[in-house]
Amino acid sequence: MSTQKSFASSADLGEKQKTLEVLAEGVYALTAEGDPNIGAIEGEDFLVCFEALATPVVAAEWLQELRKHTDKPIRYLVLSHYHAVRVLGASAFGAESIVAHENTYDLILERGKEDWASEFGRMPRLAKGADTVPGLTWPTVTFEDKLTIDLGGDRGDLVLQHFGRGHTEGDVVAWLPKQKILFAGDLVEAEAALYTGDAFHRDWASHTLDAVKALGAEQLVGGRGAVSRGREAVDAAIEQTRRFLTVMIEEVGAVQRDGGTLKDAFEAVHTALYDDFGHWPIFEHCLPFDVSRLWDELSGIERPVIWTAERDREVWNQLQNG
Repeated sequence: MSTQKSFASSADLGEKQKTLEVLAEGVYALTAEGDPNIGAIEGEDFLVCFEALATPVVAAEWLQELRKHTDKPIRYLVLSHYHAVRVLGASAFGAESIVAHENTYDLILERGKEDWASEFGRMPRLAKGADTVPGLTWPTVTFEDKLTIDLGGDRGDLVLQHFGRGHTEGDVVAWLPKQKILFAGDLVEAEAALYTGDAFHRDWASHTLDAVKALGAEQLVGGRGAVSRGREAVDAAIEQTRRFLTVMIEEVGAVQRDGGTLKDAFEAVHTALYDDFGHWPIFEHCLPFDVSRLWDELSGIERPVIWTAERDREVWNQLQNG
């Protein structure tokens, strides 16, 4: 008799160890054993924060740690993309401006409420203090390709860039060319499973990751996992991410060509990825949603179908507990 798997990360209730790292003077990252990463960059007389976490309560815990290092006011809060566990803590920051790609604004408008319910249902531990979320987070500054922030003094620039479709339609990275430090959002994961339920797998695995790699970062903060330090480690994280995607594309494509089912595709991908990636955080959680989106994409459904709490359960039961 097969064992029923707990839905997504609903049974993952243990606290993760958080680690604040100083990557260079005035450049900070908070990692948390495979939970979402977050960062901050000091300007001469202001702060830029990167990502907002899931709730104001959780964000306030990060800010308490950050304030041990700097008391500068937060001028910009940068959102790498629209997913609820990355953005709904924004009100805790009191930022003058909330910055995101123009597609991220449109995605919040189109599917923000559904994503909120979906993600808090999948990952209840991340949603500590869920009742403190005042509503959807709306960017107040958007851009198309690139936005450069002068950090002042001799700190150089912070360059926000959109390299094309990947994890979502609106992913942006935050690049410090002087320090060669990259905050990659969920475009790169360092030994943490990829969530691709809203992705454009073929674009992501090709020109989008090529552009990220071409920056030549020497330190990289991915969406989850440890900070990658040194060019070799950075490139390894990028190529791990690419391999996860390309194996999925190959396996799902093969099943479709052979006339198989979505369940067949899930089992093929699970088998192909498990030995190398199965021990990574949220692997079992992500894979049903990943394969479902990729199946749609390779079937000609250009944009991701909106995830709802109800659809989440249907896909989970079909693929993980079917």
